Amino acid sequence: MRTEPGELRPVGRERAIALGLVLASVVSPQVGAAFAVTLFGELGAAGTAFLRLAFAAIVLWVIWRPRISGDLRLAGAFGLALGLMNWSFYEAIDRIPLGIAVTIEFAGPLLLAVLGSRRLLDGLWIVLAGAGIVLLVGPGGGSVDLLGVGLALVAAVCWMAEIYLSKRVGAVFPGGSGLALAMVVGALVLLPAGLFQAGAAFVQPGLLGAAFVVAIASSVLPYSLELEALRRLPAAIYGVLMSLDPAVAAVAGFVVLNQALGAREVIGIALVVAASAGAAGLGHHEGEPRALALDPE
Repeated sequence: MRTEPGELRPVGRERAIALGLVLASVVSPQVGAAFAVTLFGELGAAGTAFLRLAFAAIVLWVIWRPRISGDLRLAGAFGLALGLMNWSFYEAIDRIPLGIAVTIEFAGPLLLAVLGSRRLLDGLWIVLAGAGIVLLVGPGGGSVDLLGVGLALVAAVCWMAEIYLSKRVGAVFPGGSGLALAMVVGALVLLPAGLFQAGAAFVQPGLLGAAFVVAIASSVLPYSLELEALRRLPAAIYGVLMSLDPAVAAVAGFVVLNQALGAREVIGIALVVAASAGAAGLGHHEGEPRALALDPE
């Protein structure tokens, strides 16, 4: 769940700190996702996604101590979107390189950022992103697992729903209590599939510890960093920096998983990053900068 960027424009040291916080919040979930892939062999994608959400739910519950009251149906819908988004994304990166999966998933928030706009420039961002995704998929080349691409697109749709619901949850529940409730629901959604894929591996301390680290790196830490950064950083700068996610994911996939990408894939990722940065930092709605609403998987 994202908090709206603050309106104060920091200078000097405070801005440098804010930039560092955003960059850390970009790097952390992508490194977490890369290490999550290393757990798939024993836990499966669903098992790893379940443990990530379960551990994140426990940490957030301890921090926020939410009351089981309010619009629970809204929190439940938010949790369902979170659960399905994480599951489909993990299933995608089990089949296709991390950088490609994150880039395709970015189609969701990018489309949401320009949805309803009548500006010709906003249409350009969609065309640019579409061209990038076509390059990544490589139609006719058979180089990318189409099921993985489809799952990444499912994650993109879920991400759009998550962004919409997170704003409503943030308006109804105080602090991060709504997110804590949603994390519990998301974990419960993935529990059956997680148990089926992981089986007895759930009780192995080493795997549980690794999954806990993934949960902190992928969910808890980025959310905490962003809360601080968004109090200090203008909307346009924040959105542009968050648009680096696909590029950072490609680097994390190469460093952690040895997933090298060819020139075509690199160009495709660059086009989507440019489109996301344009939609976030250069698009305007009624004269105000519009940030690309994002959430770490």
